[in-house]
Amino acid sequence: MKTNLLKPIIFFCGTAIFLSACTSETEKSTTADSTITDSTRNAALKPVGPAPEWGKTIKPEMQVIIEKLSSYGDKPLETLSATDARKNHAPTDAVMDLMKQNNMVVPVATVDTAGRDIDVEGGKIHLRIYTPKTGSGPHPLIVYYHGGGFVIANVDVYNASAQALAEQVGAIVVSVAYRLAPENKFPTAHNDAFAAYEWAIKNAVDLKADPAKIAVVGESAGGNLAANVSIMARNKHIMLPVHEVLIYPIAQADMNTESYTMYANAKPLNKAMMNWFTEKYLNSMIEAQDSRISLINADLKGLPSTTIITAEIDPLHDDGVMLAAKLKAAGVKVNAKNYEGVTHEFFGMSPLVPEAKAAQAYVAEQLKAAFK
Repeated sequence: MKTNLLKPIIFFCGTAIFLSACTSETEKSTTADSTITDSTRNAALKPVGPAPEWGKTIKPEMQVIIEKLSSYGDKPLETLSATDARKNHAPTDAVMDLMKQNNMVVPVATVDTAGRDIDVEGGKIHLRIYTPKTGSGPHPLIVYYHGGGFVIANVDVYNASAQALAEQVGAIVVSVAYRLAPENKFPTAHNDAFAAYEWAIKNAVDLKADPAKIAVVGESAGGNLAANVSIMARNKHIMLPVHEVLIYPIAQADMNTESYTMYANAKPLNKAMMNWFTEKYLNSMIEAQDSRISLINADLKGLPSTTIITAEIDPLHDDGVMLAAKLKAAGVKVNAKNYEGVTHEFFGMSPLVPEAKAAQAYVAEQLKAAFK
């Protein structure tokens, strides 16, 4: 994914984008101070061609983003090395470019950001910490895990989601840059995810957070990590999150489900990419049956209340549905919501995609209720 920590890039959040220069030590955000209405935005987002064969129900705004992503002409991710795949454009790039083309700018961020490196077994990982500018605290605390199949992406690519959580929930968010595969094979990302959660609990007071009000949130691979953090906390008899939000999580290993078959050629995630991610992260494909990857085979009893978000046009749609059913069967309180006409990665696209704006508001509502 295209990122450069030494050069300014535009981040988007909620109904906003933010121009931010980031370093590993301090990370701050500034923005322009004008707004754009939903009606103006939607009028500007008209698809050029017909709906794709793999997504006949796709919403116009979502299709425009996919068209923009396709226009970059990147080689298929599954044909590349991990190093080269990380140079491909991300959906984030398409959103940012569309916003620039349509002169879409928005209000000032209501959070400050800072970077922190922490020690983990075998190395270090980076955390980006979002702190609300208003309120004296202590604030609720959210540990957030980005997506990317355990192989690509980073906290920059998923800045929009983390920042939206901080702003809409009024929480401190710790976004975790866990180590990526194939340089770091399974279960490195899982162990890093739990180490970051432990760090967050131990340092909550210093962060001006309430250690009794902690939740985990993750997208895609990060959704898998967030669920595993809850499981590990239960097994190790340390404080459980009060809630977990799993957004189109990787939850099982069968790539012949109905949604995998129906959306095998979807964008920005397809079946071939999922196979590529799996091969890159796991030491052998047999490990795909490990309950840390196939969450539907894990012991899910005693986990915190859970919100699961799925996208209609997504190979991982059925993963989320199956996991919700397994959690309910294990006695876990689950709220599951599917969003029609959108694809994998839609959650962070709220400046352009109404369903993303609605999903962020729904997740914020669930988290605030849990924190009460």
